[in-house]
Amino acid sequence: MVIRHSDEIMKVGVLALQGDVREHFVSLRQAGVNPVAVRRLSELESIDALIIPGGESTTVALLAQAFDLFKPIQERIAEGLPVYGSCAGMILLADRVIDAAEDQRTFGGLDITVRRNAFGRQVDSFESDLNFRGIEGRLRAVFIRAPWVEQIGPEVEVLASVNVDGVDHPVAVRQGALLGTSFHPELTDDHRVHRYFLEEVCGAPSRIR
Repeated sequence: MVIRHSDEIMKVGVLALQGDVREHFVSLRQAGVNPVAVRRLSELESIDALIIPGGESTTVALLAQAFDLFKPIQERIAEGLPVYGSCAGMILLADRVIDAAEDQRTFGGLDITVRRNAFGRQVDSFESDLNFRGIEGRLRAVFIRAPWVEQIGPEVEVLASVNVDGVDHPVAVRQGALLGTSFHPELTDDHRVHRYFLEEVCGAPSRIR
């Protein structure tokens, strides 16, 4: 089954410069779309929505500049392109970053402040069951060198949080056409976050069961 958007086949791109590209491709196919890899300006210009995968945020930003995609992605975000960023992708959508690498750049658009590696380094990776607003039932979330959100702007909706030492830290947020998660739903067999992005954020018809 292929999701159609405004009576045409919806074209969803995955920024294919570094990170969990293949895993997002699998999740999107399971959610009803045939994704395309985005490495060139022509590919970026052809899509209806974009996913920025987990990986290393500074590396993705540098590669986006090397491929002449950095500013065009910023421009398409400003124009209202639906974008979902997981882990490093959420960092790249954030307007502000704490513990940023030297010369860290982001595409921006999400009025949030994120803290890089907030849960610790690779050895501190973990899984947790979350309540995700807009998704029925608990959601298994995989955190790997994950950020969390420290501050949100007035138009940002918190969709899920993790409690650490008695403090709730947002790990899934939405602002209009932009969605960010600290965790990696593409690393599980549960594709409901991708369906949420397609149906609730992109406005694709709810045809997936």
